[in-house]
Amino acid sequence: MYAIVKSGGKQYKVHPGDKIKIEKVPGGVGEEVVFDKVLLKAEDSSDGKDSMLVVGNPFIEGSVVKGKVLEQTRGKKVKILKFRRRKHSMKSMGHRQPYSEIEIESIS
Repeated sequence: MYAIVKSGGKQYKVHPGDKIKIEKVPGGVGEEVVFDKVLLKAEDSSDGKDSMLVVGNPFIEGSVVKGKVLEQTRGKKVKILKFRRRKHSMKSMGHRQPYSEIEIESIS
């Protein structure tokens, strides 16, 4: 079984037990996260093909994906350099995007 969920303006294909790194979600480590924006849900049959496929318009009503926050981290530093020619002026900045690592527990 797998699902495609929308979080932070991006779409993620998730299976139960997967660990995904998404844009930061509120909540501390160990707290439960519920994704209610499920775009697609599929169950695998014994022969490996999708036996039941449900596509939302745009989301599937009543379908949720539950997960647990494993870690709140920040990504690698991105350096920004603004240079003004002939002015002898330069501005350097950096940015680290906050992320959450989530373990998917169930799809319903």
